[in-house]
Amino acid sequence: MTSKPRIAVILGTARPTRWGHKPAEWIRDRIAADGRMEVEILDLADYDLPFFAEPASNRWMPSKDPKALKWQADLDKFDGYVFVVAEYNHSISGVLKNGLDQAFNEWGRKPAAMVGYGGVGAARAVEHLRAIAIELRMANVANAVHIAGGELMKVHPMGGGTAELTDIEPAIGASADAMIEELFWWSNVLKGARAEEAAKAA
Repeated sequence: MTSKPRIAVILGTARPTRWGHKPAEWIRDRIAADGRMEVEILDLADYDLPFFAEPASNRWMPSKDPKALKWQADLDKFDGYVFVVAEYNHSISGVLKNGLDQAFNEWGRKPAAMVGYGGVGAARAVEHLRAIAIELRMANVANAVHIAGGELMKVHPMGGGTAELTDIEPAIGASADAMIEELFWWSNVLKGARAEEAAKAA
């Protein structure tokens, strides 16, 4: 295969005061620097998705809402996803859960990687997201990045942090590299498998 896998970094919060754009931009840049995958950010705040109200998932019937259709069409362009996860009451944000619910076919047989941030690095939210990803037929990438504790306080405004994420790479860089390695393997293999299946069906 000659084309690189395409990866979407999904920014999983939409609050005006959010900090999630910082890790989203950081992991996007790190994936881009690796050079084996194309990458861009998909920001849920740009989609203004309604709460899921379709008669059923698009697994069973086409969605009707134009905003949901736009979201699905954009997701479909990618071969894998990196979810930037904040922890809200031990789980993922409502806007991210809604975004996941607004598609089904587009997620399947693609890898899902996680970058979490919070007091425990969004570990509990990431575990919830992994279970959702399985139901959506995604392949979980085992390695993840968790920005937590003292390292988080160095970079997050709520902790008075003024450092950049590049400044704490000695603590999180190895996790990022391991995640990117596995993300590439899964996205490349599954991209080829989906293409082979599509060719057989044509």
